[in-house]
Amino acid sequence: MAVLARSVLVTGSNRGIGLEIVRQLAASPQPPQHIFATCRDPEGPRGKALQELAAQHPSIKLVQLDTVNLPSIRGAVRAVGSHLTGQGLNLLINNAGVSSHATLRSLDSQEMLAVFATNVVGPLQVAREFLPLLEQAAKGAGKEGLSCGRAAVINISTKLGSIRLCLGVPEAPMYPYRASKAAQNMVTRCLAAELQDKGILCVAIHPGWVKTDMGTEKAPLTVEHSVQGILTVLASLSQDASGAFLDWEGNHLPW
Repeated sequence: MAVLARSVLVTGSNRGIGLEIVRQLAASPQPPQHIFATCRDPEGPRGKALQELAAQHPSIKLVQLDTVNLPSIRGAVRAVGSHLTGQGLNLLINNAGVSSHATLRSLDSQEMLAVFATNVVGPLQVAREFLPLLEQAAKGAGKEGLSCGRAAVINISTKLGSIRLCLGVPEAPMYPYRASKAAQNMVTRCLAAELQDKGILCVAIHPGWVKTDMGTEKAPLTVEHSVQGILTVLASLSQDASGAFLDWEGNHLPW
């Protein structure tokens, strides 16, 4: 596989899907020059696996980024920009998110708002603040059309946010999580509409039901298999995929 992108930033990269994306990118035959692995506390105990990975791969740069804290996001933009030396950021993967199994009876309004802050407002704020670096990459890539190698925002979503599929998916209602992911999907569509003319691709991807802290051990899909699929799909994306909702195998999902 050719280089996916010269520079990649992943939010929520200290565990689960985010950590595996960083791991597989760094271990690929042609890794990105810059892999910005971000999370709320990369130097703390929860970042141990990420620290060990960064020690093995000089392409990995650990960056503090709390997606619900605007000063933190802006600090990350400055840190990332200092490494890119005017070439911009090619690929932003909004992976950070939280789950909630709240039912109609157990639902708490503060929990609903907190989940929306992380799953909807967070990715949107991150995309907005990193937009100058994405635009810089899109202009300087010397490529036509849209691709992850030029400039892209990828939002990790879920089919549980699909309104059309809702009645056919047997899991618990999970009101905050499902509603927030449906809203995140709309954010992806809006970003695609606004940024397409700037040369920036925007896509939502469902990683499958994955064995992670969020997905639990009941999930049928390993994180390694999911991420292999995601990276293969990302490498194949073009102008035709702008604003699409895909799964880890590249299949189109209904909104």
